[in-house]
Amino acid sequence: MMTDTCVIVPTIREYECMREYFQNARDHGFDLSRLFVLLVTEDFCDTEEMEQMLEEEGVEGAVYDGTRREQWYAEQGVEEYGHLVPAASHAETSFGLLYMWANDFEYGFFIDDDTLPTDEDFFGTHFENLAYEGKIESVESDTRWVNVLYQNVEEHGLYPRGYPYAAMDETVETHEAEIDSVVASQGLWTNVPDLDAVRILMDGDLNGQAQTRTGAEDYDEDFVAAPGQYLTVCSMNLAFRREVIPAFYQLPMDDNEWNVGRFDDIWSGVFLKRAADLVGDQIYNGAPLCEHNKAPRSTFSDLNNEVPALELNEHVWEVVDSVGDGAHSYAEAYEAMADALAEGTFDDWENGEFLNFVGEHMREWLHALDALETMDAQAEAAAAADD
Repeated sequence: MMTDTCVIVPTIREYECMREYFQNARDHGFDLSRLFVLLVTEDFCDTEEMEQMLEEEGVEGAVYDGTRREQWYAEQGVEEYGHLVPAASHAETSFGLLYMWANDFEYGFFIDDDTLPTDEDFFGTHFENLAYEGKIESVESDTRWVNVLYQNVEEHGLYPRGYPYAAMDETVETHEAEIDSVVASQGLWTNVPDLDAVRILMDGDLNGQAQTRTGAEDYDEDFVAAPGQYLTVCSMNLAFRREVIPAFYQLPMDDNEWNVGRFDDIWSGVFLKRAADLVGDQIYNGAPLCEHNKAPRSTFSDLNNEVPALELNEHVWEVVDSVGDGAHSYAEAYEAMADALAEGTFDDWENGEFLNFVGEHMREWLHALDALETMDAQAEAAAAADD
């Protein structure tokens, strides 16, 4: 079978987790030849060991540390856009998106290296979700935010990382909807829930995890958030179609003058949901679950990374919610959101200038994708001329 899927794994330590995902695929009869595994790492990591792991598993792939990423930018003629991917940041998953775009993969997966698959068919279920057409539970609330942990919230009381505090204590309504155009499949998680530092502290944990844990029993039916509703999108267990890449830039975190971190996948998910609503597509949520084994670390360290943008997180969705009407593509929708952020005045919010910074980077993201397409077209033309 043709290799049509790029699996993007940001890792500096636990890359061996991928052996479990490969074994899960074998156990369920999934064809591993479909996968190209891209390990995105740093110069201080042992790239040779990572390459050896892929070779031993018989899986096609590549390992890109910081030096190799710089070389790749030069080879593609897009050095001026290298700053869009911050080093030593989870947001370096954006490099994987650029690589996907340049190499014409039809599907992408994000897998975090502190996760493991459960017994269910990991890759196969995600592909089933992306192809799904039919009836599904549609969720909405009076605050216009859907808690992806809503199904057992009365028992555990959890809200995920990135869920606005002002949107809590919502009234939830569900109904059956017909869907036919899924562009992303978000698998949820057992064991350590994906919480922000404030909520972890309130749960009584100083080690960056949580005292309250989630299990398979906390999840019932798969679901979508209704049009006009927002939800958190965590990139630890996610599959998506190539067409969303223009609106799915993992935002520039950690390496910025405002010291903002931890919202790269959260805000990219907000923008993706707005774009999907505009073009009439859906984000599927639920199975397959993964086991999240977040390593202990200081909760206060995460808090320091989150505090500079906590107020912005309450409002960023409102900025993009009013723009993009009439967009017919993900690029058009994203351009409208980028302009609103780049040109907006956000002086009333702490570190409001960071939203202008984000908007400018979003504009450059679209330019980078255009540049890669141009380089690809030129290479094809040159190859045709040689023939």
